[in-house]
Amino acid sequence: MKLILPNGLESVVADLRAAGFRAVVVGGAVRDALLGLQPKDFDIEVYGISYDSLAAFLGRYGRVDLVGKSFGVVKLTNEVDFSVPRRESKTGAHHRDFQATFDPSITPQEAASRRDFTINAMAYDPLTEEVVDFFGGQEDLKNRVLRATSSAFREDPLRVLRGMQFASRFDMRLDADTAAECRMLVNEYSTIARERIGEEFRKWAEKSSRPGRLRQYLNDSGWMVHFPELQALDRVPQDPEWHPEGDVATHTMLVVDQAARVADEAAIEGDERAVLLFAALTHDFAKATTTQLRERDGKMRWTSWGHEAAGGPMARAFLERIGIKSSIVDQVVPLVENHLVHSNLGEEITPRAVRRLAMRLAPASIVQLMRLIEADASGRSPKPGGLPEGARRLLEAAQEQAVETSPQGRIILGRHVLPYFEGRAGKHIGEVVDAAYEAQADGAFSTEEEAMEWLARFMKKAD
Repeated sequence: MKLILPNGLESVVADLRAAGFRAVVVGGAVRDALLGLQPKDFDIEVYGISYDSLAAFLGRYGRVDLVGKSFGVVKLTNEVDFSVPRRESKTGAHHRDFQATFDPSITPQEAASRRDFTINAMAYDPLTEEVVDFFGGQEDLKNRVLRATSSAFREDPLRVLRGMQFASRFDMRLDADTAAECRMLVNEYSTIARERIGEEFRKWAEKSSRPGRLRQYLNDSGWMVHFPELQALDRVPQDPEWHPEGDVATHTMLVVDQAARVADEAAIEGDERAVLLFAALTHDFAKATTTQLRERDGKMRWTSWGHEAAGGPMARAFLERIGIKSSIVDQVVPLVENHLVHSNLGEEITPRAVRRLAMRLAPASIVQLMRLIEADASGRSPKPGGLPEGARRLLEAAQEQAVETSPQGRIILGRHVLPYFEGRAGKHIGEVVDAAYEAQADGAFSTEEEAMEWLARFMKKAD
């Protein structure tokens, strides 16, 4: 393997070596290169040098940023992190209660032993083109095994959640001994800051190739207890005619895997991918409380009537609790609440129905809903997947109305209403504007001229 450093940094590494210091690439860049992926971030660890000396040395090559001083990190030209190895000792009960000490005598093997998993404990020497692997990371990567590097793993409970997203990103199973280490940390979940929990779940949503690994990982690690909405889906039955794949938990993991496929095919990433994955994860949460045996079509069947509407608040509560930002949550909730709309609209899909749907979904969109519906329909193996015919017709109708990516803009605004109240502002203005938007969605008018005529009639009746 040859790992090319960005912006000619090999010369910096060579100069460090000439000065008697060894600099190697560590962490995710090495792992990604061995997987055949293009590394995005490079971290270079330098041995035998103090932090201040490293900062002074790097200052010859460009602007240095010392914002990572407490972690022994020097950022060179805002692109590459150089660091000196450190030891950490726990000083309190919380995730951030650590004291770091920096010692130029720390060896590469000791530094590597402090890293979370063996796949992240490898280093690469760009001068010798050697992979430095003290703990079998290459073998674990080949066998898709996620293994703690050392007993230092248990010093930081956040590592359990890091393992969750690594297992899902790289399709890995949790090593049995590491699972036992995770279970020893179960009661320390509450010490992790909510934003750090959200960060790991965001990485799960944005980067996973096999997000369905989530369930097995959380069960094996013992951390499923912290996510009761997911835990409650286990063994919730479904009608085998519609869901031959099994219970709701099995279905949900198949759906998140299909959501990752849909996202890849649509080339969406970042927040938009996260919205789809979180919607797929939470779309059937309410089946745990709504599923009952009922008579349907002359048979007793498992049904979950009303789970879409009930699922919206559950999705919101879950995502807010794990620290997902509101701009994502506000899109996920209406997608969950409308994920069966294509089955409920019937054969005739009217312009009014799709305009109303676009309004209900905002700030999400009908296009986003189609992605969720496709993932849901494809998570019922061995039944064939893809976008159902009803959803396809719904999308076509939305495109005809030009509301597939957002609802219609309001034609009647506050400035149109204000003159009817002699310029007196107040909530009455908003009430009329909202009533006008409802009428617009119903098709009462479609042009500004028609809108002004409607407004005049509406205000005359209000008098």
